[in-house]
Amino acid sequence: MTDTWLIVGLGNPGTEYSKNRHNVGQMVLDELARRVGGSFKVHKARAHVLEGRLGIGGPRVVLAKPMSYMNVSGGPVSALAKFYDIDPEHVVAVHDEIDIPFNTVKLKIGGGEGGHNGLRDISKALATKDYLRVRVGVGRPPGRMDTADFVLKDFAAAEKKELPFLLDDAADAVETVVTDGLPAAQQKYHSAVQ
Repeated sequence: MTDTWLIVGLGNPGTEYSKNRHNVGQMVLDELARRVGGSFKVHKARAHVLEGRLGIGGPRVVLAKPMSYMNVSGGPVSALAKFYDIDPEHVVAVHDEIDIPFNTVKLKIGGGEGGHNGLRDISKALATKDYLRVRVGVGRPPGRMDTADFVLKDFAAAEKKELPFLLDDAADAVETVVTDGLPAAQQKYHSAVQ
């Protein structure tokens, strides 16, 4: 096992999905890539990958955006974990979460997938649920809108104004969890006023 962290931003490939709520995980990875410095390259594991360090002297990270659709994210995640010799407890999945309000970031390890098919596929491919999740709140669908329709829509105009701050917070949460550990990250992000 290495001390390297695999940080995966979940989403769907293609420009038609790039601004959807479902792709907020990949948006966070773009922010992390900006901080690491460098650009994503195509990896044989069907993912765009950027290797680097978070902060000066910080932990070595592999930032990855699977090129597969969300529901089949497990294959690329598992292949990258094997390629880089990274155990599941050093895998961080950054994903959209409808069960927490927009502009909120929550962190956990393991547990259920809450109907999130991307997480379900990763759990199956890694043969464990014990990997870290950075849950980026996108809010619940309005009225009777179908959840799938909601997450495949772009953020609303008012949300777009706040989105850069949310992406920044989520990227900070990823950095905190890999440098200071999950309990410290949870204390920092879960105690914030909701």
